[in-house]
Amino acid sequence: MVQAYILIQTEVGRAAAVASDVAGIDGVSRAEDVTGPYDVIVHVDSNDDAALSDTITAVQKVPGITRTLTCSVVGSPA
Repeated sequence: MVQAYILIQTEVGRAAAVASDVAGIDGVSRAEDVTGPYDVIVHVDSNDDAALSDTITAVQKVPGITRTLTCSVVGSPA
């Protein structure tokens, strides 16, 4: 299992819509609009790196997104 967090910046006023759209993408286990320097935080669960790449690409194509930052999870929870 490969996991990652995608931090998303959106156009003004689009955070809730982007979170809703992203939540429907295959591989996304959670998408929430938040406050702070990023507008949406997404958790992705994939079977392998190729599936993770496909999910990241699908997220980046959602209208209203201006920038993403992907943080891969490197260890499993204790």
